[in-house]
Amino acid sequence: MLVYPSGIDLSSRTLQHLSGLLAGHRRRIGSWWRRLTCGQQALLVLAHLRCGDTYARFAAGFRIGIATVYRYIRGAVDLLAALAPTLEQAMTTVRRKAYVILDGTVLPIDRIAADRPYYSGKKKHRGMNVQVLADPVGRLIWASDALPGATHDLTAARSHGIPAALAADNIKCWADKAYQGAGRAIRVPIRGKHLRGWRRRHNQDHARIRSLGERAMAILKSWRLLRKLRCSTTRITAVVRAVVALELAT
Repeated sequence: MLVYPSGIDLSSRTLQHLSGLLAGHRRRIGSWWRRLTCGQQALLVLAHLRCGDTYARFAAGFRIGIATVYRYIRGAVDLLAALAPTLEQAMTTVRRKAYVILDGTVLPIDRIAADRPYYSGKKKHRGMNVQVLADPVGRLIWASDALPGATHDLTAARSHGIPAALAADNIKCWADKAYQGAGRAIRVPIRGKHLRGWRRRHNQDHARIRSLGERAMAILKSWRLLRKLRCSTTRITAVVRAVVALELAT
């Protein structure tokens, strides 16, 4: 297989951060020699998450076996995922904000037609439902565990305990129409078509505030692996949490 040099649109600080985490992990477990240095392993993992290439391509580029690529990526992803904040930890950050924006997305996955629980009728493709909290300027605060794509956003939010957590601290939250009935803490647009007067102005102001939450979604999906996940659905939560940990750390 031919190989060629390429670039990754990430800062060297991100590479140094992950390399330091890997070095500390190797010291803790007493692993003093690997086929790749900590810096090389960090580069491999970041390339995988950011670019979404296959294990076979990375094996050729780094001159290691496919099984080794898998072990290096899985180990680093699990290490990062453990550092991502839980909802309770994220609430500490949320309490310092004037309000937060809640939104959900369906990350596309490579599933066969028989996998109906993963099919999103809204998005018309198979995927995993992830709920995201963003601050008033669209910075990513927290992302939930991944649920099958057929899960409605309101059901997903309730299963993660998001409405209850926001209501407990009386935190204002803006969300779209999918969250109708989520509770007093979550503000949604007025339902109906062809609205006029104050109702129309209310929905326009609501959309103006909520639109900034799309920036958090764009940040999440700038990691191209999340645009087409080919791994097991049991691994997607760890991948999402690893991406969140990297974004919050750097």
